[in-house]
Amino acid sequence: MKTLQIALGSIAGLALATLLGAWAPAGQGQVASRTVAYDQVKLQVLDQGHGPVIVMIPSLGRGAADFDDLAARVQAAGWRVLRLQPRGVGESTGPMTGVTMLDLATDVAETIKASGATQAVVLGHDDGNRIARATAAYYPGLVSAVVLVGAGGKVPPDAEARAALGAVFDPSLSPDQHLKDVATAFFAPGHDPAVWRGGWYAATAKMEGVAGGSVPVSAWWTAGTAPLLVVQGNQDRIAPPANADLLKADVGARAEVHHIDGAGHALLPEQPQKLADIVIGYLKRRPQA
Repeated sequence: MKTLQIALGSIAGLALATLLGAWAPAGQGQVASRTVAYDQVKLQVLDQGHGPVIVMIPSLGRGAADFDDLAARVQAAGWRVLRLQPRGVGESTGPMTGVTMLDLATDVAETIKASGATQAVVLGHDDGNRIARATAAYYPGLVSAVVLVGAGGKVPPDAEARAALGAVFDPSLSPDQHLKDVATAFFAPGHDPAVWRGGWYAATAKMEGVAGGSVPVSAWWTAGTAPLLVVQGNQDRIAPPANADLLKADVGARAEVHHIDGAGHALLPEQPQKLADIVIGYLKRRPQA
């Protein structure tokens, strides 16, 4: 009888969630694939855990799998993690030309609203941190805090790293040359870039690059007035560490900055434990945690 009551309770919960338009909770230890649809856009969102919501936005031309490790650690710390697949990655579709930074921020905003949350922390890596900041600037009521991993914007990459970044999306490169370019652009010396041998989406990178150029850096640089956590690799050649220091100088006390030694732009696979410790520590200090 008790088992039957639990089952009926679960069915009732699913029915209520359907009526209210909210997503039913993912099972314990499971990752559910959700769909956010609006206008001509359909987004795949990977949903795991329970608790306050954090949305994760991946690097330029990359997908939500980059956050596999960090998402699991943040979920274990008591958070509900939503990983957004950008347009052109996974099951996410939508216009890929003429896209603006406001459009990409709206993708994040619609994800937060679809989850049933009233606010969320938004975390972005590489180009994702620009989208995260734009979301806070355009939709301040939906964003409680912003976490930036590898934050660029004002201090440019060095010439060699910039060329390598462009090359990683070139399908004509040999596997060896491609991996060499991945290492140059993203990884600090001593780290194996093979973990990022795949997962490059050229059409998505082009779309995101055009969106980034649709507004001046000043439109998103300070993330509106949201609290900020900035995590920067000391050996980052794409987003040099001075970017974090400039942002701190511009926004003052609302930004908390951490530098990680032995990490380039690919902080996620290079220093997973240190990155998670910093992010989770910050989340636990947030009022909603």
